[in-house]
Amino acid sequence: MKTYCFKLYRAKRNKKLHKQISAAGLIYNHCIALHKRYYSLYGKSLNKYQLQKHLTKLNKLYKFSYIKDIGSQAVQDITDRIDRAYKLFFRNLKHNIRTAPPSFKKIKKYKSYTLKQAGWKLRSGNIIEIAKQKYRYFKSREIEGTVKTVTIKRDTLGDIYIYFVCDINENEVLARTGKSVGYDFGLKTFLYASDKKDIVSPLFFKANATSIAKANRNLSRKKEGSNNRRKARLELTRLHKRVANQRSDFHWKMAQRIVGQYALVALENLNLKAMQKRFGRKISDLGFADFVQKLKYLASRTGAKVVEVDKFYPSSQLCSHCGYRNKETKDLKIRSWICPSCNTKHNRDTNAAINIKTEGERIALG
Repeated sequence: MKTYCFKLYRAKRNKKLHKQISAAGLIYNHCIALHKRYYSLYGKSLNKYQLQKHLTKLNKLYKFSYIKDIGSQAVQDITDRIDRAYKLFFRNLKHNIRTAPPSFKKIKKYKSYTLKQAGWKLRSGNIIEIAKQKYRYFKSREIEGTVKTVTIKRDTLGDIYIYFVCDINENEVLARTGKSVGYDFGLKTFLYASDKKDIVSPLFFKANATSIAKANRNLSRKKEGSNNRRKARLELTRLHKRVANQRSDFHWKMAQRIVGQYALVALENLNLKAMQKRFGRKISDLGFADFVQKLKYLASRTGAKVVEVDKFYPSSQLCSHCGYRNKETKDLKIRSWICPSCNTKHNRDTNAAINIKTEGERIALG
């Protein structure tokens, strides 16, 4: 499966799509209210078929005429979403995992709805027809394969995007041989490499922090509910979106370069939530988890392999030359040390990257 994303042209007719997304939000909240009431009365949860049957009856009432705006398949997808969310909630409860049931969502913050076989048609060029209304989108590339679902999604700026999920036939990508590398995630340097070709992150949020702080102050001064406050909120949202786009672009380009150079990439499987509590906003600014996800995707398409080493593997404590374990290096203040066994001088992070590479190669061969 492959997903294509295209942005719609801004037009007055897009108001119809905003209305349909809001209708999807109303249906979602109505279903959540039904679930909560039914559970409080009978101690049981509704399944998606009961919800669909109920919504079919409501469809005939004038008060709920908005259900017709998005079509039956989109309604089914909403009930599927809720059903999956409740199943996950009850499964987590059963296994004593901290969890919470699906909750209500603000209509203006509700983002999307999905169509399957019906309710849309692709026209020639860059035109898509949704609910008998034609829309133009920025067609940056051709759509390959068979379109299975179409998702209409709006972002916080009010822009609308179309997501095509396609079933495509691709040739099997065979694993390739070549150089291997190990990377140790750092705070001052994004990735410390075993071959000393370290990668530095520009820290995009920090670079734009002054502009974001100014936009936040500007927003706080505006009167609640005023048009000027709406404009100030949009300006702040644009800044945050620009930061996210810059970070994503950096990740894609870096991941593309790495899988082009190396056949095996070894990384640590880190507990980033715990690191975020300890080191704060900088972990989010680096976006290591998003980078790894992109790296794995590109590796699967180029024949490279990404191996994750267990987070409890003592990569910083082991001497990469003789294997001696120095437990004193648990202290993060120690940035360099000399091995008592072989007298090799180590940089903490480069030594860890070399050990991660060695362990990654062992896992790949084993």
